[in-house]
Amino acid sequence: MTKNFGREKRLLTAQNFTAVFASPTNTIPGNSTLLLARKNDLNYPRLGLVISKKNVKLSVKRNRLKRLIRETFRLHQDKLIGWDIVIVARKGLGDIGNYKLIQHFGQLWKRLSRTKR
Repeated sequence: MTKNFGREKRLLTAQNFTAVFASPTNTIPGNSTLLLARKNDLNYPRLGLVISKKNVKLSVKRNRLKRLIRETFRLHQDKLIGWDIVIVARKGLGDIGNYKLIQHFGQLWKRLSRTKR
């Protein structure tokens, strides 16, 4: 499996997001985040992000979060095969430093990879 983050590894349509929100197989709360995951029948994981302006005010912070989350996902995707994942940002996530965010999402991906599909 390649470590890229192409279009096929993203949740793009409202249908994809609704499917994960409607019936998540796994829910992992984190520090200022919520990870919802649902099984898929694909040979790769897919990621969707919900980072609202209400919870993270500045666009600079929202974009930084998206970059860091996508990068940690890209590095851990070989352990997450078969999941559709939605990350929901909560208040305070934009105030956490880069190093702490990378550690936090690394832990979230490991927790998800340990759960049974």
